Amino acid sequence: MENFKTSADVLFILLGAIMILAMHAGFAFLELGTVRRKNQINALVKILADFAVSTLAYFFIGYGIAYGVHFFVGAETLAQKSGFELTKFFFLLTFAAAIPAIVSGGIAERARFGPQLAATFLLVGFVYPFFEGIAWNQAYGIQAWLKSSFGEEFHDFAGSVVVHAVGGWVGLAAVLLLGARRGRYNKDGGISAHPPSSIPFLALGAWILVVGWFGFNVMSAQTLDKVSGLVAMNSLMAMVGGTLVALVAGKNDPGFVHNGPLAGLVAICAGSDLMHPLGALITGGVAGGLFVMMFTLTQNRWKIDDVLGVWPLHGLCGAWGGLAAGIFGAKALGGLGGVAFMSQLAGTALGITVALAGGFMVYGALKLFVGIRLDAEDEFNGADLTVHKISSSAERETLW
Repeated sequence: MENFKTSADVLFILLGAIMILAMHAGFAFLELGTVRRKNQINALVKILADFAVSTLAYFFIGYGIAYGVHFFVGAETLAQKSGFELTKFFFLLTFAAAIPAIVSGGIAERARFGPQLAATFLLVGFVYPFFEGIAWNQAYGIQAWLKSSFGEEFHDFAGSVVVHAVGGWVGLAAVLLLGARRGRYNKDGGISAHPPSSIPFLALGAWILVVGWFGFNVMSAQTLDKVSGLVAMNSLMAMVGGTLVALVAGKNDPGFVHNGPLAGLVAICAGSDLMHPLGALITGGVAGGLFVMMFTLTQNRWKIDDVLGVWPLHGLCGAWGGLAAGIFGAKALGGLGGVAFMSQLAGTALGITVALAGGFMVYGALKLFVGIRLDAEDEFNGADLTVHKISSSAERETLW
């Protein structure tokens, strides 16, 4: 029976890894649909190439930093316990690779391709696993200190802070260092619209992410005996809350409507195993409203050209999720308990600090030494022709 259980756990976590791997197609199509037509190919290639680079960075460096595990032994050793540790690596890699996938949407349409791949390696190899080890592997004694100080450790079941807030705040640093797309904001204070190239592709990306998210959350249990239907129900309710609030607050705008469920799902990751479904509904609803309000504010008032709104969606909603776990996870509000708000606040603040520091160091160094932005002519022509020498549609070429 022990062998059967081990094999079942391997299959369980493998299916989760595959579902989250599919989410990267969601990242790609969400970006493809949001950017202008001349940058669609770049969105697709960037997400796939980032995933490949992330795999190498996490395999050779990042996984060891986070968990103290390496793979430089014989295959006979690696295959023990049905290769569970290998499958666990695959599963956690898909989380790590979400960091550059998140950042990609913020820096779209004007970032150089090569330096972004270098940034991906550094973020997944060093920055992300540093905080991952703190939150999920008791590194540096910080969790023990939080427990002794506030009664409970920092709780982030599926990565509201570890993955999403970290990715969103790294993305903010990158966006600020890059600056706005040329022509986006006029000298007289006016704003030039850069409308999405394809609402259907944007919607497809959102739906792929929504479906994969149930693997992201539910299978964060990592073993079959720890799986919880409460996680699935809470993910569903948060998704619905985010959708409906974004629908109303966004005044039926399809971009807001399709990002609303993502905002809710970002926020519920941390406390999805603790909350009552009504708490999850409120958590998701607040996240949906937060995204609409802050996306509008950053784009129109603060003139921060975060193309897909990755800072509001992942950075702010992820931080809200970390705090919400400490609120709605409490028994007084129908949760399971075992969580302390002050630990959630401290852990969330630490994640934001690591992300901002890491983001500014990585992108600041690349900007200083090699440059991170396309020049004016290349940006005008679009990353598709400039970087990949092909457009997303061949109307001009096929006319002759």
